Amino acid sequence: MVSPDAIRTVIGVIGNATALVLFLSPVPTFIQIWKKKTVEQYSAVPYLATLLNCMMWVLYGLPLVHPHSMLVITINGTGMLIELTYVALFLTFSVGAARRRVLLLLVAEVAFVAAVGALVLSLAHTHDRRSMVVGILCVLFGTGMYAAPLSVMVRVAITLTVSPTTIQ
Repeated sequence: MVSPDAIRTVIGVIGNATALVLFLSPVPTFIQIWKKKTVEQYSAVPYLATLLNCMMWVLYGLPLVHPHSMLVITINGTGMLIELTYVALFLTFSVGAARRRVLLLLVAEVAFVAAVGALVLSLAHTHDRRSMVVGILCVLFGTGMYAAPLSVMVRVAITLTVSPTTIQ
């Protein structure tokens, strides 16, 4: 008979493989950005949202917050590195206000995760409380990660609908 831990590990590995494919799905876009040396009209919001989500899940998986979460740390640590690469490409190939906005959001995200980590580790004194607080934030930011591309699409659709060429 297969143990529940073995089943959990197998399902976790399958989930990690699926998440890796999700994290790597923008590679064709970034190859195009690299070749053209410009971000054109692409938005950094989905990549910043995914980065924040990954940073929060890495925090969640730390032994001081939620012990025995190696699969959580490995995939979200990998996702964090992939998303940092995407954000670095955005910073490299964007200019002016767009570059400043991405950089400020990146700094704000890192500061936020550091503050959450410091507060949770100093104010919540049990693994259960730490897991609960960080876990709730992870669910919220995970929802944001999946909503971010939709918000960009809605913004583009509104812009296209109200563009001067359609008003003629």
